[in-house]
Amino acid sequence: MGRGILLTANLPQLQNLIKRDPDAYREEFQQQFNHFSSIRQLFQTNPDEQAQHFRELVTFISHVAQCYPKETASFPSQLAELLLESYSSLTPDTRKTLVQNLVMLRNKDVITSIELLRTLFPLLPRTTSSALRAFIRSTILSDIKTANMKSQNHKLNRAVQAMLFSMVESGMQDELIGDKGKLRAKANGPGPTGDTTSHNGSEAMWAVILTKELWRKGIWNDAKTVSIVSLGCFHPVMKVQSASIHFFLGGDEENQDIDDEGPEEISVKGVQHRHEINKKTRSGERKLRKQLVTAKKQRKKKGLPTTTNFPALQLLNDPQTFGEKLYDMLNRYDKRFSLPHKILIMNLLSRVMGSHQLCILGFYTYILKYLTYHQLNVPSILVALAQSVHELTPPDALTTVIRKIVNEFVHPGVGSEVIAAGINSVREICRRQPWAMEEDLLGDLIEYRKSRDKAVVTASRGLLQLYREVNPGMLKKRERGKDASMGIAGGKQPLPFGHTAGAAVDIEGLALLEDHFQALRQEEEGHVEEDEDDMKGWEMDSDSDDESSEEEGWINVDDENEDLVISDSEDEDMDAETKKQKLDELEEAEKRVSTLATTKILTPADFALLSELRIQAAQKAVEAGGGSRAKRKLATLEAQKSTHDVSLDNTFVSENDILGPKKKAKADYEERMASIAKGREGREKFGSQKGKRRKGETPGSTTNKEKARNKPIMMIMGSGKVRGKKKSSLREKQMKLRKHIEKAKKAHH
Repeated sequence: MGRGILLTANLPQLQNLIKRDPDAYREEFQQQFNHFSSIRQLFQTNPDEQAQHFRELVTFISHVAQCYPKETASFPSQLAELLLESYSSLTPDTRKTLVQNLVMLRNKDVITSIELLRTLFPLLPRTTSSALRAFIRSTILSDIKTANMKSQNHKLNRAVQAMLFSMVESGMQDELIGDKGKLRAKANGPGPTGDTTSHNGSEAMWAVILTKELWRKGIWNDAKTVSIVSLGCFHPVMKVQSASIHFFLGGDEENQDIDDEGPEEISVKGVQHRHEINKKTRSGERKLRKQLVTAKKQRKKKGLPTTTNFPALQLLNDPQTFGEKLYDMLNRYDKRFSLPHKILIMNLLSRVMGSHQLCILGFYTYILKYLTYHQLNVPSILVALAQSVHELTPPDALTTVIRKIVNEFVHPGVGSEVIAAGINSVREICRRQPWAMEEDLLGDLIEYRKSRDKAVVTASRGLLQLYREVNPGMLKKRERGKDASMGIAGGKQPLPFGHTAGAAVDIEGLALLEDHFQALRQEEEGHVEEDEDDMKGWEMDSDSDDESSEEEGWINVDDENEDLVISDSEDEDMDAETKKQKLDELEEAEKRVSTLATTKILTPADFALLSELRIQAAQKAVEAGGGSRAKRKLATLEAQKSTHDVSLDNTFVSENDILGPKKKAKADYEERMASIAKGREGREKFGSQKGKRRKGETPGSTTNKEKARNKPIMMIMGSGKVRGKKKSSLREKQMKLRKHIEKAKKAHH
């Protein structure tokens, strides 16, 4: 009896003994488990009573739960129920203990990942401790990552995605308040987790954060993941909207998480803007450098994207409906949204329109009121406008927009930077839809190439060069250039709006890829046959005599056989007819229609290989005497290879494309000091270069008075000193003489 009391009073010792021999200590464990059940009922009514002993019992049972699976079958559900129903009344230590023991049960495979995540997900928006919240967040991410390590765990992924989708959908029925001014608290009663956290978007925010993290780590990359975040773009809470929109946009200003860990996210653009408008001081320079370094560390730690999330945009389900909803929300809540948030929505809408070639014509009417040069963040608005245009956009819808830009930005009453931004915006719009430009307006804009400002000249010349390529008929004859004039003379005309060059029959050069795959298959089959022949001939060769090998071996060639000619190159004997034949074979391979695209799904690696094969074929054509035509084709293919990296880069533009080249800004304190330090390189401190050169001749450099003695008389005749001597009075001459005498006496003594 004394031994049993000792064991039950010392839980760590009992835990160690149970792990060694579970059957021998089953009664002691059952006694402790019954004790836990009775304390749990008391603990639900009064959590402060026996809290320490309750935590010890929970930890003990969690450690030995795998030894008694039948007795502890209901134990994990009891912990989860206690956390979800009585979370607000538990002490922080008790919450932490319960969560840690649930994770321990998952690590011991007592419970499944789905059971654990169903408990942890509702705790994220309710947790006030940053340490516990970070632990729950890392546990969720690591558990999902481990489950998808070897292969995709579709069962777990579907269950987790359903939970995240319900978390985002929980507050979708609330009224949208907007983000102008201070947000008003709006409590709509308890949420699905039993408290009032759903009304402020905490659940939805955490669902978006976890989904973005799983996408960034490459754990999830399917369309269901994108649909969760796309639903968050229409959430009534602005913070959830902003975080969801930034998922598609990427960029520098990723929305700050609601987690309180670490310092506040630093906006690089905001810091640089304040530095430009504030007074330049040394302390300000130091603060700027420190903030930029901190921002760089934060970005490196979080691994935020810096470019548009192209795969997510392409995986959108029904992008036309998604774009129309974005426009309806933007138009309906125009007075509730702040300008930065409206620009975010404009950017996302424009990128969806550009990448999927959508026609949402109401957007061009809506954006007209923001096209003024004094509008805040107008470069971002112009970028959104240019990105939304594509070759299927009706020109009539863009003509009014171009007129508005020209009337507001391109006239003598504004600065050169504004004119350059306006012309660049028109150029980016017309690059995507050239038929939106009017002929008279184009002639006026091209005249700005005679301006004195470099940015305006560059913008106007860019517009001129664009129409020389796409539609030179709209230019005057003297402005078309040589190539465009020759093209018009030859009957080359641009296709009208809505017309295409013709249906695609085949991918150019695909026959080369088909021949390459066929050659690889034949080579593999040939290797197999050669291996079999080698194995058959091995025994025959091994039985041969040395004499036969000597007789049928090498033939000695004497120096007297002068008529024997040895050549390693077949190209030396190739005549013009053979070269022409090879060239014709290459051209036929290029023109032949291939059926590979109908039998195989081509991957990006296949297209990269196709590009290499076309370049190799073009090189062979040049070597075979293809002439200048083959050389031009080779140069074109090599240029296409260098610019083949991103096909969507031509769809999206940046603010630098709109603003154009900038003038060199006035040097700040740091730049001036750097220039001074560069000038002092290679010389001693406080020493002039002339003194350094004359160091071997004289102890130091000459003074200005000594320099004046060696000047020609005509150089000093007009100086103030010489002219003053002539005009000095008798009294001034006497005073100067007296001063000279006293100075000479002092020097003599």
